[in-house]
Amino acid sequence: MKKFRINEQLLYTLLSIILGFLVGAVILSIAGFNPIEAYSVMIQGVIGKPRFIAWTIVYATPLILTGLSVAFAFRTGLFNIGAEGQYIIGSMAAVLVGYFFDGPAIIHIPLAIIAGCLAGALWAAVAGLLKAKFGINEVISTIMLNWTALYLSNFVTTIDGFRLPNSEASYSIKVTASIGISFLKPLVGTAKVNWGIVIAIIAAILVYYIIFKTTLGYELRAVGYNKHAAEYGGINVNKSIVISMAIAGGLAGLAGVTQVLGVSHKITILAAAEGYGFDGMAVSLIGANSPFGVLLAGLLFGGLKYGGSKLQTIGAPPEVVSIVIGSIIYFIAASSIVKILINKFKVKGGRKNG
Repeated sequence: MKKFRINEQLLYTLLSIILGFLVGAVILSIAGFNPIEAYSVMIQGVIGKPRFIAWTIVYATPLILTGLSVAFAFRTGLFNIGAEGQYIIGSMAAVLVGYFFDGPAIIHIPLAIIAGCLAGALWAAVAGLLKAKFGINEVISTIMLNWTALYLSNFVTTIDGFRLPNSEASYSIKVTASIGISFLKPLVGTAKVNWGIVIAIIAAILVYYIIFKTTLGYELRAVGYNKHAAEYGGINVNKSIVISMAIAGGLAGLAGVTQVLGVSHKITILAAAEGYGFDGMAVSLIGANSPFGVLLAGLLFGGLKYGGSKLQTIGAPPEVVSIVIGSIIYFIAASSIVKILINKFKVKGGRKNG
């Protein structure tokens, strides 16, 4: 029965993806473009050259990690809207350590990674603590913390000695803090290929192990299913809420770490959030809140975002990609509604037959 449910979920997801692309094809046709040609350009823009594949992976890496953040929290009954803020805080902490600390790469890189993860975890733990102690909904608190993180990062970037003169950005991290892969440069050219994807895969494996193979994961899932029953069973619900949010925040912070240590190497003054945390919610939804589903969904998003930029070569609007993504999310959400309605009708039918 469990295998059937997994296959059913996979079927709904694949169908939603196909329908999303069909909606995009209709929009392209209305705009006067050949959908087959447009999608061919997108596919070639993703797998046509090693450089394109590398950029797709670069785009996908932070989305995988923010998706894991949202998925982990959701698995434990929490809705982490704050992955964006945790991403920002993790980026800031990693750049601070990456710039101000001196040391060999074997120490510098792990230190920057730990700093970013810890910063994201502590930032999310605030929302967990507010929910555990005062019953404040994590959706509200994490949304507010997103804005707080944005303006805190902007403020830190303006500090003398950290801000690059005559610019809106910080100094770049030291070479010893970079996680770039230099030996692949001859193959991928300008693509900023780095170890981030390896980190993301390891994170997905760890999330799976924690959720499904450990006592902690069992307790967190129990709280997510029914916190009153979990409390009756001797589980410390408040502690579980804080731990869950902290782990989710650490994952989102890790997304920021991989981006600044592997791609941008600095932080800038932002007028608005970059959207990695918000896209992570969509990745989590498409991946059915499964660690490995999120991994695949993140790669899909990375391919759409990078490959979609190639539509400009035929004059087609790259915004079509956003329509495709939005449609996929809509159809997945609709499939959930359909399943709920079907289950309700089954229950009512069973009662009548009884």
